[in-house]
Amino acid sequence: MSVTPLAAHHPSDRPGPAFRGRIGRDARSGHYAVPRRYRLHLSPADPDGLRIAVTHSLLGLDTACPVTVLPAVPDCPDGGHSALRPLYEASAHHYTGPALGPVLSDDWSGRIVSTHGPDIARDLARRFGGGRPSLYPCGAESEIEAVQRMCAQGVEQAAQRAGSADADPGERAGALDTLLDTLDVLERGLAAQSYLISNQITAADVELWVTLVQLDTVHRHHLDASAVRRVAGHPALWAYARRLTTHPAFGRHLDLDGIARRHEARCQGLEAAGAAVQILDWTALALDADRARPQVERP
Repeated sequence: MSVTPLAAHHPSDRPGPAFRGRIGRDARSGHYAVPRRYRLHLSPADPDGLRIAVTHSLLGLDTACPVTVLPAVPDCPDGGHSALRPLYEASAHHYTGPALGPVLSDDWSGRIVSTHGPDIARDLARRFGGGRPSLYPCGAESEIEAVQRMCAQGVEQAAQRAGSADADPGERAGALDTLLDTLDVLERGLAAQSYLISNQITAADVELWVTLVQLDTVHRHHLDASAVRRVAGHPALWAYARRLTTHPAFGRHLDLDGIARRHEARCQGLEAAGAAVQILDWTALALDADRARPQVERP
């Protein structure tokens, strides 16, 4: 099955072509679910990589779909990963762009199936998730998509604009209002229930948790202290983030040093006073998650 590079469509996607192959139900699909046929290449310091890593762990796919962890900061002058270059060159004739993650590759063909983070997460859950927790419950697709849009536009993009050095004061104030309004909506929902749209963890919770990680470890560095305190003033929301972080499938993938190095390498904004107002102690929470992991006895 050939895969043609397409334009990226997800708000978190990076510029450049994306491969949009999908894993189907059976052999007629070309790509279909076979244990150990596919491999993930990702960096947990990247938001898309972190979403996929958490999804992969929630589904217990360590054996069925191995993971190759990429460095937090790409090692090529064009911003790509040298380890991914052979896959890109095998998958796209005369490919000259950066070799970026995340990547789902097919070990049978040595080619890329997909570089589109949301598609990869969905296919892992739907095609390899038999007998495992349902991250995309039947009938919840529209709610999950609504949460994804809320996180991308109401939190991620609004936080970026609220801390942008290029925006005028009015734009920054308006963006901060959008951010706080979105957090207010999420706060009201989580004050009444443990998870966003179900009585169990779903893809919506993975999406929101990664967004909150980015908000506190990246975006707050460009907000003033007053704005960060207002962001922090959502107790149910941050208690939810704290609780999920102590879950081994979430906290074990937190690469705080990698997130900081990736941010430093990519960021062109100015640090503001909010950088000193940390909302959660992610390091301590990640250690709690590591302690909670089942210990494997060694002979």
